[in-house]
Amino acid sequence: MSDRKKITIPDLRLKKAAGERLVMVAIGEALTAAWAERAGVDIVGVGDSLGMTLHGHENTLAMTVDQMIDHCRAVRRGAPNTFCLVSMPYGSYATPEIAVLNALRLIKEGGAEAVKLQGGREMFSTIKAVADAGVPVMSHVGLLPHRIHSLGGFKMQGRTAEDAIKIIDNACAIEEAGAIGLEMEAMPYEVGKAVDEAVGIFTFSIGAGSAGTCQLLNGYDLLGAFDTFKPKFAKRYSNIAEIATNAFSAYAEDVRNGTFPDVEHSYSMKTEESEKLTQLLKQSDSCEES
Repeated sequence: MSDRKKITIPDLRLKKAAGERLVMVAIGEALTAAWAERAGVDIVGVGDSLGMTLHGHENTLAMTVDQMIDHCRAVRRGAPNTFCLVSMPYGSYATPEIAVLNALRLIKEGGAEAVKLQGGREMFSTIKAVADAGVPVMSHVGLLPHRIHSLGGFKMQGRTAEDAIKIIDNACAIEEAGAIGLEMEAMPYEVGKAVDEAVGIFTFSIGAGSAGTCQLLNGYDLLGAFDTFKPKFAKRYSNIAEIATNAFSAYAEDVRNGTFPDVEHSYSMKTEESEKLTQLLKQSDSCEES
């Protein structure tokens, strides 16, 4: 897939207008990024969920800008021909001024095409500042992982009509502030559909059913690599964790019973050199004290 045309920012609005569905996966390193590009995925998202899937944290809050830059660089090396969206980690957009500086770093040093923060109308000035600085920016409505303490955990949002109206208003504010797109997370399909219809910008869903222009899944969820827990909206297309565990187990057994490494997996000297080495070892003690 290396010769395909990379999705561009103008394409995002065009794809939405045409009703064309796009595919996004969230990943954090070069190997999985290469698999995603080879498979024809449209967008790779370097989300700070990798704090959980790759770093072992209980939530996303511990990730730093420097870490996100490193992960973004790795993904860029693995998927150079795929549109890349990088998440701004918790605390990196606390004020408009801080947000602009960090967004510029993520683009310049990380190599992404766009950045994403979290929040709606209350983040209007921050989103606008980043957009006005020339950085393509997206935001996030519904379940906001950066606010899990306020929300009481990873819980579905938009359960009532009143809550749904607030989510839709936040989406409209994101568009008004100059964002190029937004994420809809963990909400009823009806709310996601209403959000998508309320805005003209690109929308993508994770846990909002089939609403929006684009579907996102965490790559480590869909591969079955991250098996600590499984969100309701995640579908496992493989079971890499089980496959990997079995492979490590088989390797350990072969080492312990002496069947690995065998001749097939070992280097050998030429016969004449081996015989010469034997003679040299007989003539002198290679470990003789000096």
